[in-house]
Amino acid sequence: MRVLITGGSGFLGRHIAARLLADGQSVRLLGRDFGEVAGLIAAGAEPLRADLRDWAAVVEACRGADAVVHSGALSAPWGPPARFWEVNVGGTESVVAGCLRHGVGRLVLISSPSVIFSGRDHVAATEAAPYPRRFSSAYARSKAQAEQVVRAATALPSVILRPKALFGPGDRSLLPRLVAAARAGRLPQIGAGRNLVDVTYVENVAHAVALALTAQAATGRTYHITNDEHVPLWALIRTVLRRLGISDQLRAVPLPAMLAVAALMEARAALTGREPLLTRYSVAILARTQTYDIAAARRELGYAPPLSVAEGVERTLAAWGEAGPTV
Repeated sequence: MRVLITGGSGFLGRHIAARLLADGQSVRLLGRDFGEVAGLIAAGAEPLRADLRDWAAVVEACRGADAVVHSGALSAPWGPPARFWEVNVGGTESVVAGCLRHGVGRLVLISSPSVIFSGRDHVAATEAAPYPRRFSSAYARSKAQAEQVVRAATALPSVILRPKALFGPGDRSLLPRLVAAARAGRLPQIGAGRNLVDVTYVENVAHAVALALTAQAATGRTYHITNDEHVPLWALIRTVLRRLGISDQLRAVPLPAMLAVAALMEARAALTGREPLLTRYSVAILARTQTYDIAAARRELGYAPPLSVAEGVERTLAAWGEAGPTV
């Protein structure tokens, strides 16, 4: 198969490309900076420099592809809503247009469970859960609309995957940001610290993508993808901190107080244009239980997480080495 991967030079895109190359597929990487994927290019991946906001370039990139994995996105806890819309919705519209114009046989969209997150606890949430009346972030709202763009293209065989809380080698967002905050003495435990979360090792997501490219029963379907291990988030964070030689004695702060502080930080950021240390979305993500049912992915994709959370943590720490993560 000839597969185009948008966001191919990014964290998830790189792992998807490595998996597909190992499977013997032909891979084209759509991205803006290929400095960290030289090994993939040497292994046969074709780099294609383009921005998701460039409609013509994205449409043309789909020419000759049998399948497209759309993993490129603007993913951040805060930012101008218009920019999230421009990249995540506009970029998806361009990808869909390219797939339809060039007869691409399948599109796999990488979305997120954040599209159904209301800021409250989620326990074993299924794909049938509705979008909230009010989205928890501009990112979540834009990804929900991107899903709608894909579903509206009924002539295009598609699959939507919603991996939760990705981590692994190459990540500069989830664990690295928490570690950096802890090193600086600026990471409190938010809430009681007993909330359970599903996290997903990045190679497991790449495995799910490989399955979604060929599973016939998956066409037109949406799937949650996790490690299917409901882990105590703050116990996991403390384990990583101890392994890195960082104090895990974190001051507990009640959730309502942190939400109030985050609201003030967001108000200040709106005036300065500088990303706040915390947002109400990131506070809720760290304090609420968020577990997701992956029965549909097991049944229809044949998905089972190849690597456990513990194995993923070990591989991540080994990749970081003594220097620790890079944010």
